[in-house]
Amino acid sequence: MNTPRSAHSPLKTPLAAILRAGSSFLKAPALKADAEALLFSVKSFAAAMLAYGMALHIGLDKPYWAIVTVYIVSQNSAGASLGRGVYRFAGAVVGAVATVAIVPNFVNDPMTCSVMLACWIGLCLYFSLLDRTPRSYAFVLAGYTVSLIGFPSVLDPGAVFTTASMRVQEISIGILCSILMHRFVLPKRMTGQFIGKLSATLRNARRLAGDAFRGASEQKTHRDRTQLAIDLLGLQGLATHLPYDPAHAAPHRKTLKRVHDRLAQLLPLTIEIEDRLRALGAGGHTAPDELIALLDDTEAWIEADAAKRGGTADDLIARGRSLQARVGADGATPGDRLAANLAGHLAETIGLIHDCDRLERTIGRAGRSRDDAPYRGPARARGYVYHRDHWMAARAALGAILGIVVGCAFWIRSAWPDGGMAVSILGVCCTLFGNVDSPAPNVIKYMVGLVYGVAISLAYGFVILPRVTDFDVLVAVLAPAFLFAGSLQARPPTTLMALGITLTIPIVGGLGTAYGGSFADVLNSVVAVFAAIGFGIVSMTLLQTTPADAAIDRLSRLTRRDVRRLARGGARGKAHWTNLMVDRTALLPPRLAASKNADARALDDMLRHLRVGHAADRLRGAIRPGDGDIGNAARELLSAVAAHYGSGRRKGPVEAAGLDRHIERLTALVTASGIEDRSRWLDLLVDLRFALLPQYATDRSRES
Repeated sequence: MNTPRSAHSPLKTPLAAILRAGSSFLKAPALKADAEALLFSVKSFAAAMLAYGMALHIGLDKPYWAIVTVYIVSQNSAGASLGRGVYRFAGAVVGAVATVAIVPNFVNDPMTCSVMLACWIGLCLYFSLLDRTPRSYAFVLAGYTVSLIGFPSVLDPGAVFTTASMRVQEISIGILCSILMHRFVLPKRMTGQFIGKLSATLRNARRLAGDAFRGASEQKTHRDRTQLAIDLLGLQGLATHLPYDPAHAAPHRKTLKRVHDRLAQLLPLTIEIEDRLRALGAGGHTAPDELIALLDDTEAWIEADAAKRGGTADDLIARGRSLQARVGADGATPGDRLAANLAGHLAETIGLIHDCDRLERTIGRAGRSRDDAPYRGPARARGYVYHRDHWMAARAALGAILGIVVGCAFWIRSAWPDGGMAVSILGVCCTLFGNVDSPAPNVIKYMVGLVYGVAISLAYGFVILPRVTDFDVLVAVLAPAFLFAGSLQARPPTTLMALGITLTIPIVGGLGTAYGGSFADVLNSVVAVFAAIGFGIVSMTLLQTTPADAAIDRLSRLTRRDVRRLARGGARGKAHWTNLMVDRTALLPPRLAASKNADARALDDMLRHLRVGHAADRLRGAIRPGDGDIGNAARELLSAVAAHYGSGRRKGPVEAAGLDRHIERLTALVTASGIEDRSRWLDLLVDLRFALLPQYATDRSRES
């Protein structure tokens, strides 16, 4: 009689272990990244060969531009590929039209023609730096196309219209093939990637709020706040591609704006709570039992599962508002004012997190914008606000113009036969890589790939391709190089190097309408390309580079200027100001990492300026014509705040003490008055004191 095997038999245990190990291996992030990179490479190569075949069939004179376009347009997601393709097409058409308009009108003066082309390229770079959305790619391509078509036509303007027409056709074929391949062949949708990133960001935001309640270390909360600002910038970058995504129901645009508005407001609010809790402890005040219970319950609510948080939120908010109204009604002592202010911020924090939970559920249900839970935020969502610096953009554009003009002068005066090609490559570098503070390192990465690309191209052009007589065989022999380079292009650390390979092989390798086989021509072209990129590195380092310290200082000075304007009555909505400052905060970390002399407090100062601007704006909005001495004292205080931010230097203890005296005087006037909205005034003054002078606020609490 056979006995059934035990569930823990020696045969099943090793098998289960093997299966678990295999499952873990298949789910490993590294393996998943490799699979996605390989899939991207295969689809890009298929699109490139399809575009190349179509360009050959139609009879275009330089079909390799179709291959180059595919690799420039192709992105890891279907939505990003479509968006980039649309912007590239628009930029190519505008650039071709501009070239046809400029070159014939300056046919008798090559140097003037070159200067006009350089000015157009600089103008396109200027607008691309101002528009920090993916739409900026259209401006980049408008300059890029003029450089590729215009400079080689300066000394041969008669063929400029035909050349422009051919380039647009080749580019259009490449765009079409790339979009079709990435959209309909195993498409990778942006919506799922966005929702996953949003969920992770919301978890981080709730953890940040919980850490603020628990009094976690300043280093930890500082790191989490910085990460939240960076995550919001990353979410915005993904969200801009969602309209092009092939998902059946992408998240509604208003819903995405609301999510951002709520998370952006949470960023400075956690600092407000930390400061109040620190001041309560340092001042020796006995917090009301109801406030302590509210803090404990709120912390437990944040750590609970999302399904259990919804019903409790309204009760916690009501408790916070009730406590704020009761304790702050009199506001006779600093401890009462501090407790009332903290209760209000707790209620606001709970409302923000509750709204984020509701909006996350809305997005998770296939993007429907209707929900059964009430939305407490403003009806009109502001959404992400980009920091734009016209002066810095103009500086980079002028640097590009000067560099290109110098290159043109050398080419025309020396009568270099391949100078037109060299200058066109220089223009491409200035536009394609000029959108960062220090473009030279990116150009160097591209140049490293170019070295590999030239070596591979020479092997193909003079060893392999002369033996190829059939298109199918050509595809087969090209596959190893393009598949390898395409997989590198799918990985952010090696994208620029890979572009140096994928954009070089079609041109230098001789993938034209027929095999050329002229080593002298290829060698001259290679020399021109390396000379152009080498000069571009020098030119961009001297004329287009902004040192990290200068960029940080520029952000700080612009922020101080904006705070000064707010204190003087400049109009900025709360959401606009908060979202703009979140973007500036997200711009700081990479610059701080690149800086050798940066102030470690730069990030903290940025968030403090956010709070000061918001508090000053709210205080000015509270002043009414009939407020008498209180109104006059408030205006004097705001004038002092504006003067405090009137200089780029950091203020010392004397100036800080002066501001504290202004706040104390106004607080005394409000406390002794019978003004109708006294509790609101006192609450605003607590916010302004903590934003301006956190140490003085803590010391004042201790003294009282």
